[in-house]
Amino acid sequence: MRLATWNINSIRARTERAVSFLERSGVDVLALQETKCKDEQFPREPFEALGYEVATSGFSQWNGVAIVSRVGIEDVEVGFPGMPTWGEPAVAEARALGATCGGVRVWSLYVPNGREVDDPHYVYKLEWLARLRDAAEGWLAADPAAPFALVGDWNIAPLDTDVWDPAWFAGRTHVTPAERDAFTALARAGLTEVSREHLPAEHTYTYWDYQQLRFPRNQGMRIDLTYASPALAARVAGATIVRDERKGKAPSDHVPVVLDIGDRPTS
Repeated sequence: MRLATWNINSIRARTERAVSFLERSGVDVLALQETKCKDEQFPREPFEALGYEVATSGFSQWNGVAIVSRVGIEDVEVGFPGMPTWGEPAVAEARALGATCGGVRVWSLYVPNGREVDDPHYVYKLEWLARLRDAAEGWLAADPAAPFALVGDWNIAPLDTDVWDPAWFAGRTHVTPAERDAFTALARAGLTEVSREHLPAEHTYTYWDYQQLRFPRNQGMRIDLTYASPALAARVAGATIVRDERKGKAPSDHVPVVLDIGDRPTS
């Protein structure tokens, strides 16, 4: 199986790019984030014409996640157990979508941004990550051999080398000790961040802001990541960051991260 994650930053604006990527890449399952549309607005037809099934979770022009798969979509689940709510009135945002595809449980995740360290959204972000860790621990406890992946835009740069200038980020979200600890808590729960394991190179980014020529200057962040359960991590043969998707006409500010998954453990 070839599994990819991509914050598409509006699927309706970038349908052609997503379809073209699938045609070229051989990706079997694509997890999308920040689709920015209601379920009924998602452009399903071009994906279905390629032989992909589509599952979506989207309520407005904000957030939104989806999974498209040509190896089946079963047991679709909107939101993970215990996922926090946000807003007035408080609701579960469209930030997590799970489905079983080709025998692998895939979760497309769009972690809250956090905004500013003193913003309530930052507290929401930390709580959201804590409840995700609890859910993952529960899945592993229920079935230690379960193959599952938590993929998406984590809005966290786990290492200083995951941002172009640590000094510029000092005091900002995405790099605070609390966020990084919330991220590594999933590793302590028994999961492996497999994209790092197979792509350990420093200053290898997945996101570049549209402003101030960040992409031409390679002033980016590595925030699109994949945690895998032990059973799935053992099957991952390689990973690729598709940097060229940040080029061309009207790109997303993120690029796809692709995992190659074998039928059996790689060693």
